[in-house]
Amino acid sequence: MESAPVMTNQPGESFGNQVRSAVIWRSGSQIVGQIIQWTATFTVIRLLSPRDYGLMAMTQVVMVLLTMLNGAGLASGLVQQPELTRRQVAQVFGMLLLLNGTLAAIQFVAAPWIAAYYHQPLVAHMLRIQLLLYLFTPFIAVPYALRAREMDFRKQAVVNMVSSLASASTALGGALAGWGVWALVFAPIAFFATRAIGMALAARWLIWPRFDFRGAGGLARYGALMTVGSLFWFVESQADIFIAGRSFTAHELGIYSTSLFLTQIFVSKFVPPLNEVAFSAYARIQHDADAFPKAFARAARLILIAALPFYLGLAAAAEPLVETVLGPQWKPAVGIVHLLAFAMPFMTLQVLFAPACEARGRPGIPIRNSAYGAVILTAGFLIGVRFGPEGLAWAWIGAYPLFLIVSATQSLPAIGLKATALIREILPPVCAAVAMALAVRLVDHLLPPLMPPARLAALVVTGAAAYGAWLALFARSAARELVAIVRRRPLAPIQAD
Repeated sequence: MESAPVMTNQPGESFGNQVRSAVIWRSGSQIVGQIIQWTATFTVIRLLSPRDYGLMAMTQVVMVLLTMLNGAGLASGLVQQPELTRRQVAQVFGMLLLLNGTLAAIQFVAAPWIAAYYHQPLVAHMLRIQLLLYLFTPFIAVPYALRAREMDFRKQAVVNMVSSLASASTALGGALAGWGVWALVFAPIAFFATRAIGMALAARWLIWPRFDFRGAGGLARYGALMTVGSLFWFVESQADIFIAGRSFTAHELGIYSTSLFLTQIFVSKFVPPLNEVAFSAYARIQHDADAFPKAFARAARLILIAALPFYLGLAAAAEPLVETVLGPQWKPAVGIVHLLAFAMPFMTLQVLFAPACEARGRPGIPIRNSAYGAVILTAGFLIGVRFGPEGLAWAWIGAYPLFLIVSATQSLPAIGLKATALIREILPPVCAAVAMALAVRLVDHLLPPLMPPARLAALVVTGAAAYGAWLALFARSAARELVAIVRRRPLAPIQAD
């Protein structure tokens, strides 16, 4: 029967093992996929010019904006439902088809006006090809949500890796063939197309869309609420490119956007899949007033254990890293990367609040936080853009700590966690990362003149040794938890305050 539930979201005795397995498969596949894409990406960066990346950044502002309206929140609603029927799934599929078809039409019509804003005619042609991404979205979102309900991330992991390989091959092949910016345009299309096919096959998902939306009001309201929050997030994440795109040359914008890409690798590539797992896990314990805040605090600590050495190491070794990974034509990015790296820890912690609040049934809090962030960051970017790309980087450093404080003030009471308790949890990795950065800077000062790759290798070894030694000496419990996650062993319970 259509109204019969197709699955029930109930916790089982092996929930802890499910979470660990989901984290390993989801983040592990992300790591493998990103290694594939990074290898191609950094090779392509060496083959293409900063101008190509500046043009791509201009189109991404539009793509990100319309993607916020693609109905992904509807699919998230499927994950949260205690019981789910085939009718609800078919209704969501129908909504996604309508929404994304409309977005594709809007982008096609608006492309010339957008190109005129940037004074770049090529942008119109790029946007009209990129609209294909919307058409693949419904065939990815629904089967993914159904598998996420079961915390079954293994099949998605395989699909993600295959899709990453298809995307990387397209980008690299196109760059070698002399496609220029078009190599960047067709790479995500290859990723989405491969992922749509792979998700449908992996989930064994086949259902006709339903365009009778009676009874779907709850899902629609949830999706609409998520969309509103996404629109504010769009302003947070794209205001700098939108503002700078009209003031900077395509070359300058390419330098800035690529610097931002490099510093945001962790928060944009690794944290989102971990948040997806966290949302599914939080949803199952949302009514446990004792376990929920402890789970959030532990998640924040574990993520920062991995994130902080990346960010502070990036700041300490920006020059040899840029010259080694990106190439000499990107040397103007060194100062920007160095500055942006200091803002990323604040961003990483801030984005962890949203899935916890949403799982608590408080989606309005992330929306309000995004609204505050949109105002705070936009104000900073409007000031910073007057001083060029480095001015925008300083705007990040000035605005994001304030944004984090506002978000924490709103989110932590809903999570049930005191700010002091959160600070205690994250203090060990913070101290370890600062000690590591100081050691790297000292060694860099003492090193004789070296070629950039050799200098970078020496600094990476120094940083890894210093960070590991600090954790082993002063933060053993944090180190043990990280080892337990990797080795898939049970975590020790968090002690009560």
